[in-house]
Amino acid sequence: MADVNFTLVQLRYFVTAAELGSMTAASRELMVAQSAISAAIAQVERELGVQLLIRHHARGLSLTRSGERFLVEAREFLAHAAALAQSARGLAGALTGELAIGCLTTLAPFYLSRLLRDFAGRYPDVRVTVSEGEISSMEAALLDGRCEVALVYAVDLALDLEVHPLTLARPYVVLPPGHRLARAEAVSLSDLAAEPMILLDLPSSRDYFRALYPTEPRVRFRTSSYETARALVAGGHGYSILNQRTASDHTYDGGSVVCVPISDEVPALEVVLATVRGVRRTARAAAFAETCRAFFAALPDR
Repeated sequence: MADVNFTLVQLRYFVTAAELGSMTAASRELMVAQSAISAAIAQVERELGVQLLIRHHARGLSLTRSGERFLVEAREFLAHAAALAQSARGLAGALTGELAIGCLTTLAPFYLSRLLRDFAGRYPDVRVTVSEGEISSMEAALLDGRCEVALVYAVDLALDLEVHPLTLARPYVVLPPGHRLARAEAVSLSDLAAEPMILLDLPSSRDYFRALYPTEPRVRFRTSSYETARALVAGGHGYSILNQRTASDHTYDGGSVVCVPISDEVPALEVVLATVRGVRRTARAAAFAETCRAFFAALPDR
């Protein structure tokens, strides 16, 4: 096996410059001379025998295809190097360092704050950063190394991702208080077939909701906002179907809704923690996964 003659410091310089898209910005971030960063990256490129960055005069940097892939590998390598150093110092029982997590936008308001509180209580020296987004952006963040783990629904996820089940989120009907079925113990979707629907219109989610019906629902309004859907229902514009339930049935605009179980056999959405398949997790990510398992196991049955 050929020797590789570049250092962790040079890798860190490359990752910072690639992420910021600028040697100048990397110099400011790392508080290192720009010439030192440029020389370090050139050394890495020479050792690998490939060009990683394209230098654009007065327009910063861009990654080559080789550079894009190497950036993912370099991030992982630096993370594992930090974990190794931590283990060597005997700090396994007191985790430190940084952990980047992702969270689906529709899950974050219900779980994220409490999860972060529980994790901080267990591992106060780990600095957590959070990215929110839809499923596609969470997939991208995992696959390019910007996040190590992500809390998402198991809906149309990339094959490169591995999922760790946490809980099931069963769908329910949201009705205005004066609706004829508001006091029912459960509602069949056929009872609502002729009524206007407020569709939570998000990638993947929209297909899930529409697939619950034997025929196409009568969609009156579409919204990408969970709370807007509830407000439209409270205002009498139609009914909706959602999977996460708020602690209060009041809406932002002072209205209220009624939540009724669905009597039909309909599939629940699986809430999972996603990671990249085949990539060894850091101790921090493993600790966060265990915190998630304990958190969801303690929740009331949904």
